[in-house]
Amino acid sequence: MLSNSSKNSPRCRTARYIVVDIETSGLFPQRGARIIEIGAVVIEQEKVVEEFTSLINCGVKVPKHIQKIHGITDEMLKGQPSPAGVFLEFLRLMAAGTLVAHNLKFERHFLRYELSRLGIGFTGNGICTLKMGKKLFPYLPNYRLETVARYLLGELPAGLRLHRALDDARLTAMVWMEMERR
Repeated sequence: MLSNSSKNSPRCRTARYIVVDIETSGLFPQRGARIIEIGAVVIEQEKVVEEFTSLINCGVKVPKHIQKIHGITDEMLKGQPSPAGVFLEFLRLMAAGTLVAHNLKFERHFLRYELSRLGIGFTGNGICTLKMGKKLFPYLPNYRLETVARYLLGELPAGLRLHRALDDARLTAMVWMEMERR
């Protein structure tokens, strides 16, 4: 059960949370899809204390129908860092933190796949705002991040670009903190 006040919520107040979002070249890593962008927001004591974002050059082509979703093109990935450096930095952020994501199952599946390619194990248990939204607000028409955010926040923040990793991580962080307050 969530408390009515963030001041009463020991989870949000006393721990470190890493809110993550990824953009991919497809839906299934077992079919060759890879993470091509990652964004993370670190929350401590109900405040954002750090942000991290990077495009990732995995050497894969981004299909046109996927480019239409997030706007990331093959050209944008040229010259970007390889997975090894990016994911090692992400793991540094994850130290002593709890993962938060909207659709944690999807994010965790891709993160496990990418880290396994580097010989690194990853459990990635955490908090799923998608599942929380379904439980707390069973009357919403759907549970897309933007739908839950509009319900909780009234409107989306100005300048937000949906389906880009850092902006989606920022929005998920706002949604999660608001869920904690309720």
